[in-house]
Amino acid sequence: MRKEVIKSDITVIGGGLAGVSAAVAAARLGKTVSLIQNRPVLGGNSSSEVRVWVCGATAHGTNRYARETGIMGELFVENQYRNIDGNPYIWDMILLETVRAEPNIRLFLNTDVHEVEAEGDTDSRIIRSVTGWMMGSERHIRFESGIFLDCTGDGLVGFLAGARYRIGREAKEEYNEDWAPQVADDITLGSTMFFYTKDAGQPVKFIPPSFAKDITKTTIPLKRVIRSGDNGCAYWWIEWGGKMDTVHDNERIRDELWAVIYGIWDYIKNSGKFDANNMTLEWVGSIPGKREYRRFLGDYVLNQSDIVEQRQFEDGVAFGGWSIDLHPPQGMYSTENGSKHLHADGVYHIPFRSLYSVNVNNLMMAGRDISASHVAFGTTRVMATCAVIGEAAGTGAALCADKGIFPRELYQTHMRELQQTLLRQGASIIGFRNEDPDDLARNAKTTASSTLTQLAVQKSVESYRLASDIGLLLPVDPELRGIELLIDAAEDTRLELELWDTGRGENYVPHTMQTAASIPIKQGVGQWAKLLLHWKPGASQNAFLIIKANERITLHLSDEPQSGVLVFEKGPQPIVSPDFGDQQSAQPVVQWNMRPFVRKSICFRLLSPTHTFAPDKVIDGYHRPYAGPHLWSSALLQEDSSEWLELSWPAPVTIRTVHLTFNDDVNEDLINLHHHRTPFEAIPELVKDYRLQAYIDGEWVTVAEVRNNRKRRAVHTLDRWLSSERLRLVVDATNGCPRAEIIEIRVYE
Repeated sequence: MRKEVIKSDITVIGGGLAGVSAAVAAARLGKTVSLIQNRPVLGGNSSSEVRVWVCGATAHGTNRYARETGIMGELFVENQYRNIDGNPYIWDMILLETVRAEPNIRLFLNTDVHEVEAEGDTDSRIIRSVTGWMMGSERHIRFESGIFLDCTGDGLVGFLAGARYRIGREAKEEYNEDWAPQVADDITLGSTMFFYTKDAGQPVKFIPPSFAKDITKTTIPLKRVIRSGDNGCAYWWIEWGGKMDTVHDNERIRDELWAVIYGIWDYIKNSGKFDANNMTLEWVGSIPGKREYRRFLGDYVLNQSDIVEQRQFEDGVAFGGWSIDLHPPQGMYSTENGSKHLHADGVYHIPFRSLYSVNVNNLMMAGRDISASHVAFGTTRVMATCAVIGEAAGTGAALCADKGIFPRELYQTHMRELQQTLLRQGASIIGFRNEDPDDLARNAKTTASSTLTQLAVQKSVESYRLASDIGLLLPVDPELRGIELLIDAAEDTRLELELWDTGRGENYVPHTMQTAASIPIKQGVGQWAKLLLHWKPGASQNAFLIIKANERITLHLSDEPQSGVLVFEKGPQPIVSPDFGDQQSAQPVVQWNMRPFVRKSICFRLLSPTHTFAPDKVIDGYHRPYAGPHLWSSALLQEDSSEWLELSWPAPVTIRTVHLTFNDDVNEDLINLHHHRTPFEAIPELVKDYRLQAYIDGEWVTVAEVRNNRKRRAVHTLDRWLSSERLRLVVDATNGCPRAEIIEIRVYE
């Protein structure tokens, strides 16, 4: 046996998306990291071994402007460019490449941690080391660090260290949760395995194994959607084990899932009810994708009210937006629907106090084992949310290692520094803004070659009958005086419009009606209907215009999206789909559906100019939509010409590093595998070709130049320190958008 000791600043156990994000975040801040994964690939449930698609705050397009940024956002955008068809092996490769790109990370695959050395009493413990066995290499490795992150999902490291935890469901009265049971129990969400099929182009027979279930003798066909040719994740409901111990009974659960998978395939192939003669099995999973096990106790336990009320935390470090998504204990055998969902009105917030142990001083956690009740865990458990939690935990761990303190002290004395570090690195904390005193751009004056000042979408490509209320979300800065809509009218009628605010900066649903307008319409086609209404809010925010249903009116739609503008259709009934199960019509983000209008707008013209896209938006502190888009937009880019944005200071400043954030349209719902296909490789709004220039000795000198950019963020560290009073970003081309759009510029010595 080969015995080794590995010392690093931080040890991350678990190589799912939470662990990967935590390790990368800490490494980018200069800390040495040991990343340990007990499988041959990274990605956990998202890997080619399990193949769960990565869900997050967008909730498959239910939430607006909700896609994650930071490290998870980088992975989404890179995967879209290199893996548009969702090949699970290419996703594995992207994760591995991301980790290997960080020289401060030492990666240990196939290494199963099963020993933890910890000391202290039950209320105050310290982890000294964890020890793992590298399978296939016969290496016995001891890892020593000052800070440990349990990103294992099942929470094995914290358990062995003596960290306090919960398994199962809390009673309703403990956190006053409507969705909790009256009496606490040990029921969890079950585990799932998937399978892939393909068309072989010729008849293929299937003889089921002896252990396959005859599903016609079970309750499965009663409530479950079974179709020939569905992708693997359409069978998320092949779930079992919620009444068992999902760790200790893992083998039993796997066997039951296998029996059902082969039984379902036997039913599809041999029942005669499906067009499946040429279909064959391409892949069947062998590792149950676990949803739930231990949840550690931190200084704060996130609960249902925090999610539904979108509670703001002074120590907020991450966000989520998936619904509270709970499944019946019987899993696939339940006669209930496979899941029930409760949505907030928008994204919710996650506090740092839920990311460290209440009694193991140097233990942090990220992923599905954070400090949350079972009900709140129903939303925090999805992988993109686990990833942003991982980035927050990894960043916190790096600051702890740098200062020689534990996470609780970081919360008590350095919380603002942690939040500002996350923002500087590109992570999102919704509603928080850049207040970095070292950012020279915050004190600059901004000018631009041109600015979009008139908000209008006029190119009509199709019509849309006004059979239900239509919502139009528009940024208002400083005021809205009226709007023109391009319509057809089958007969004389009236057009009615209501203007609502959205209540909160992170929400995109109607909250309070502010004013309304109504005008007579004559029969005719292609007419611009002018409605006068005035709203001047105290601060820049979004307006939610409701165009009231009228079957005699047809709106015109454009295929030219406009940043900051969204269109919705109000559904008369709750939306029900195989992906979401039961929905409740009282949930506004469900009732106001934007899926029919992805990258589309109704044709309109605002009657007053807007300051929404002014150059100073790039230094207003926000780097994603929040009560407005927060970006500079040029007027239309002309062929063979450029647009520029300039920062200037009263006197020369010393410049060494410039951070650029481009618009990657966080409203676009990207996916890593196969839930849906987004048609373009690079986000059209992203700047493609640009030059960074400094004004030196009376002329503009190019100090950095990039061609074929496809990323949201770029950090340019110049070859030498520059002294200049003017800095200019010149945009030569985008990836398809007719305007140059910049979200943020930061400048550092």
